[in-house]
Amino acid sequence: MTRKVFLYLLMSVILLSNVEIKAQNSIEKKLNIIVFGAHPDDCDNKIGGTAALFAEMGHHVKFVSVTNGDAGHFEKGGGALAKIRRAEANLAAKRLGIDAYTVLDNHDAELFPTLDVRHQIIREIRNWNADVVITHRPVDYHPDHRYTGVLVQDAAYLVIVPNVTPDTPPLEKNPVFLYLQDHFQKPYSFKPDIAVDITQSFNKKMDALDAHKSQFYEWLPWTSGKLSMVPKEIDKRREFLISIWSRSISPKVRKSLNKWYGNERGQAVKHAESFEICEYGKQPTDEEILKLFPMLNSKR
Repeated sequence: MTRKVFLYLLMSVILLSNVEIKAQNSIEKKLNIIVFGAHPDDCDNKIGGTAALFAEMGHHVKFVSVTNGDAGHFEKGGGALAKIRRAEANLAAKRLGIDAYTVLDNHDAELFPTLDVRHQIIREIRNWNADVVITHRPVDYHPDHRYTGVLVQDAAYLVIVPNVTPDTPPLEKNPVFLYLQDHFQKPYSFKPDIAVDITQSFNKKMDALDAHKSQFYEWLPWTSGKLSMVPKEIDKRREFLISIWSRSISPKVRKSLNKWYGNERGQAVKHAESFEICEYGKQPTDEEILKLFPMLNSKR
């Protein structure tokens, strides 16, 4: 073999290897998902199971609480409560296996869609280089939930505008924006465009809720008149947690599960979380949804 032929073959092997590596990197591209809840524990409660699945697959998930939760208790409050809730959020993130849980320093029950908070949201989305952004619908009993939804909606186009919040580089592409599931009916009910089987990650979700002791064993039972039902024994609290926060699957969500997983598996799902596509931001096709939610197993 001549030296020229040898060099030609060597260069061919190197070129092919580079192509293969690039193709592999393309296939293995990790997604960046960011979820905005109004309070520490909102994200965990609405998308904890799906977040754990994303994390198990190596994708990057960040939860953001837009308020610090400093009003959410019947005995504690202020800075002391905010410190407790931030610690609970960090523990929940570890239990879910997600990358980060940021708690912004806006007062609980005082959130309003101001320019300052809008810029906070824009920076969070840009700094995470988000592929998917998920939040509350702006239809809810709690003003903090409603205004979190409005704030994220307001950011949906502006994240790509360079002259808005110019201290943070704009995104090159608009993410897909989604809503978390709720039960409110007016002016229109939640539409489960995407439904995820979280049966295998349900225990992780319950572990995350368990981390928010000030909420799921104190504040929320107190607001619903069920504080006396919370077991004193720690080993029995998990059963209480599951009995209260394990949601049944509605016919609409079941239909969506059947679409994405096929009827046989869709009918067998025990626990699910679902999401509605926001009318703002990128409008994904079904094929794009399958790439953004790789845990889905389409029947097609």
